[in-house]
Order: sequence, then C-alpha cells, then structure tokens
Amino acid sequence: MGKTMAEKILAKAAKTKDVSPGDLLDVYPHVAMSHENAGLVSKVYKSIGVSKLYDPDRIVIIFDHRVPAESSKTAEGHKAVREFVKASGIKNFFDINVGICHQVLPEKGFCRPGEVLVGTDSHTTTHGSFGTFSTGIGATEMAAVWATGKLWMMVPESLKVVTKGHFKPGVYAKDLILFIIGKLRADGADYKSVEFYGEAISEMSISSRMVLTNLSMEMGAKAAMVAPDKKTTDFVKSVTPKPFEVITADSDAHYWQTLEVDLGSLVPQIACPHEVDNVKPIHEVAGKQIHQALLGSCTNGRLEDLEIGAKILSGRKINPDVRMIVIPASWNVYREAMDKGILRTYIDAGAVIVNPGCGPCLGAHEGLLAPGERCISSTNRNFKGRMGSTEAEVYLASPAVVASSAIAGKITAPEVR
Repeated sequence: MGKTMAEKILAKAAKTKDVSPGDLLDVYPHVAMSHENAGLVSKVYKSIGVSKLYDPDRIVIIFDHRVPAESSKTAEGHKAVREFVKASGIKNFFDINVGICHQVLPEKGFCRPGEVLVGTDSHTTTHGSFGTFSTGIGATEMAAVWATGKLWMMVPESLKVVTKGHFKPGVYAKDLILFIIGKLRADGADYKSVEFYGEAISEMSISSRMVLTNLSMEMGAKAAMVAPDKKTTDFVKSVTPKPFEVITADSDAHYWQTLEVDLGSLVPQIACPHEVDNVKPIHEVAGKQIHQALLGSCTNGRLEDLEIGAKILSGRKINPDVRMIVIPASWNVYREAMDKGILRTYIDAGAVIVNPGCGPCLGAHEGLLAPGERCISSTNRNFKGRMGSTEAEVYLASPAVVASSAIAGKITAPEVR
C-alpha cells in the first residue's frame, strides 16, 4: 500500500525506509524555529548540560510577538535572547524589524519541500503549504532539538480534503478552512496530518494555501500540507539556493478519512465568539455592529490580503464608529504594499497602519478591545480575552469581509468590486 506525504517525509527525516501511522520515530528536523519564547528554550537547553548546539545553522529565531518591546519584562527577554544568539553562534536571527515568523520563514528560504520544520508556535503548520512537514512543539522538545538534533515523533494518520468546483466571487481560502473547522470541530483532526487537493487548490496562490495550512491547527491538526507544484518550486528556488526534494503522496495512499467540499455552494463564513469552530454562514450574523476591524496576522496579512481589502476600500471611507487596524505580515510585505500605493488607500480610508508583528492577535500592546466592544478580524483565534477585555467579542472572517464591514460599521458580506 502506498504512503501519504507525512509518512514519506517523516521516514526520510528519520532515516528509515518504511513507516506506518502510530510508529515512533527519532526525527531529525531540518529547521527549528522559535520567536521570543527562545528565551525559555535557552533556559531549558542550558539545564541539559551539553557544551554546544547540535547545529546552530538549523536554528532560526525571529522576534514578532511583542515588537517593539512593550514592557521592561519583554525588553529583558529580548536582551537575553540576543545575548544567547551571539554567544551560541546562531546566524539565523531576525530582530524586531523583519516581521511575523510564519511570513519570514518562507521569505528567507527556510520552507522547503520534503523537509521537516518544527517551531515553538502552534501555527507552525503554516509551512506545510510548501510541501513541508511542519508542526509546533514545546520549549522542552525544542531544547532537545537544539542539543541533539532530533526529537521523538509519532507518525500521524492522514486526512484528505478534496475540493470540488470553484470559489464564487467574494469567497476565499479563509472561508473554506473556516467551513472545514466548523464541520470537524476543534478536535476533529487531532494529531492528524491534513492534505489538501482539488483544482481550486492547484489554482490558489501560495499565500492562499498558507491560510489553509495555518488554520488547520485550529481543528487539532499535527501538520497540514499542499502537494508541491511548479508554483511552489519556483518560489522556493527564488528565495534559496539550497537543494530540496519534492515528496508527494502515492496514488494508493491510505487515508484515515476523506472529506469532500463543494465550493459551488460555499458562502462567506464567520467564526463567532468565543471558539474558532463556532462557524456560521455570514447571513446568520450579518448586521451586528462592530467597533474595530483588524486586517493582518500570520493568517491573512500578506500582499494579496491587503490588495483585496484595498480594492474594496478604494475611494471609500471607514465608518466613523469603526477603528480599522492594518498589519502587514512582514516588512517585505509592507514595502510592496507601500510601493503599490496600497497603504495609501488604507490611510485615505481612515485606517491605522501598524508595524509588522502579531500585535492585537496576541493581545499584546496595540488594538485591544474594551468591554462590550466587537471586532471583525482576519486573524486566527477569537478566544475570550484574546484581544483585550474578556467582555469583548472577536469574529473571524476573510479580509474582504473585514474591509466591507469596516465601511458598513456592521458585519456584512463582502463587496465584489
């Protein structure tokens, strides 16, 4: 019987020929990413007692969650990591002026087909859009990777998602993945590897594929992948000279479950408070007043997302009762949006442009909500208190819904312009 993408990639990374779901492997990751929590990882690593890192060149550290530092505690943490980086010879360090880790990794060529990437962040599943087995791990596990170059991993069963047909105008990748999460629920793909297929997936940009893999962890996925194609390989070759191997599933691979989605009947979806799997079609929540609209994050802060919102906002004004915050996912995205006049469109419409970073998605130091306020957001989580007050509400939607709602002052279906 054939093998899935996860089975084949993990077998290679474990230096073995044949694996099956449930097998326990010693896997050697190609990339090990941390953000500010590298401070915690370094403390655990030091307690292990090894004299040096297994391979500093595999380690990538990116500041993005609280940038610039919003408190003395954060500043002290940043300082400690910077000092550890210098003392340990870690070259792949990116300070506060680069962007969100899940955008920076592909931009800098760390996401390569057929490899294993681990990160101390739950949304590390994002990088499966490049045909990478990419998953989040804890600080203790990462410390072990730093020290030994490997970690224990169980081979997951795989879930196959197959799309039928094409998206209707005003419906996007965000709507597809929210629909799937709503159907399977938060634990519906626990410790499963998800693979996405279908003509619409093949037609998607890499940025849209990243939306699917990013949010897959909100239904419990261990990993989520799109089979690499020419779009993938062309992009990867444009950002790194490192060789890689494209690994795809066998035609007779066995899947734990196959889920088919008819895109022809899919409408814009909204994840309602206070769980990502509390998903409803937009007509069930349309008309709810909003106080803030947030467009950005590692889910939907890429150039195409900003373009979608800007097209809707062009020549329009944001409702005077709404604050709109726009956060490009990286400084590269920021520059491109600036060069194309996209940021000017948002500014003219009345939006506030914030430096790349996690910002209010993390509930850090900007764009937080007061009790009783409601936000429509393109981010990935809407848990109670996630964006400020525990008495506030966050609704998750596509950039098109966010922009359209910002104009209307209430949750509304996206305009197609």
